[in-house]
Amino acid sequence: MQSPFTLAPDPHFLYRSASHNDAIQLLIDAIQRRDGIAVLSGDVGTGKTTICRTVLERLDHTVFTSLVLNPFVSADELIRAILLDFGVVSRETVRSGRISSATTDNLVSTLRAFLASLASIGATGVLVIDEAQHLSRQVLEQLYVLSNLEAHDTKLLQIVLVGQLNLLDLLERPDERQLDRRIALRAVLEPLDRVDVEAYVAHRIAVAMGGSSVTFDAAALELVHRSSRGVPRVINLLCDRALTSAAHLGVSMITRDIARGAAGSLGLPAHRLATRRWWRFFRWGWASAAL
Repeated sequence: MQSPFTLAPDPHFLYRSASHNDAIQLLIDAIQRRDGIAVLSGDVGTGKTTICRTVLERLDHTVFTSLVLNPFVSADELIRAILLDFGVVSRETVRSGRISSATTDNLVSTLRAFLASLASIGATGVLVIDEAQHLSRQVLEQLYVLSNLEAHDTKLLQIVLVGQLNLLDLLERPDERQLDRRIALRAVLEPLDRVDVEAYVAHRIAVAMGGSSVTFDAAALELVHRSSRGVPRVINLLCDRALTSAAHLGVSMITRDIARGAAGSLGLPAHRLATRRWWRFFRWGWASAAL
């Protein structure tokens, strides 16, 4: 049985909040329309990579996809990775180094020829780059070149840039103005609210454990929401630690005390904040009594 709060970006566990559902639909629509460049941003741990994998899984067989998880590539390495993912070159060719002697122009020409052949049969190519806020200026310039690949006024390559919130600041810099003007869609993932946190926890437990009797009481869920600030990755860390503690105690109900202990062991700020709030209340009560 798989842990319900694994940190792996598994689409099987995806909980569709309104924000996540909107992002999925917007990206799929942008790919189908071949809008050019789409940007998905969000804070650390909000589920951007899971969204990417979910979107790619929902595309049909007419869409060739390339998912680049290493943003620290050079411009030529990026194109080689795309050609490899699209099946234009083999892994053996890349390993042997035979493709390393190809010039940038040769690589781009090869990619364009392949994409044009896809367009002729009604297929298309999609490039998704994760952690795009780390891309170098040279790679961003190459992406602008790739965004210009067209046939009969149709974009040959749909580009999706995924990154943290500072990705938007990066693209708005004056030296990236040309690329910024190519962006047709900007979607932002929001943290989960209190209602979504409860539904998120229940969803992941149901997917992983089926009819498991493990539950979180209302007070524990309130603490999870406050401690995690609605960020799914932090929710996973906290809930996984709470489940471990509950297993050691031999109980199936996660209470506020168990959740507080899990938050404290992770050093989450909200745990300390709750203590400070209690201390302020105590001081005000003591002062009122003295008066």
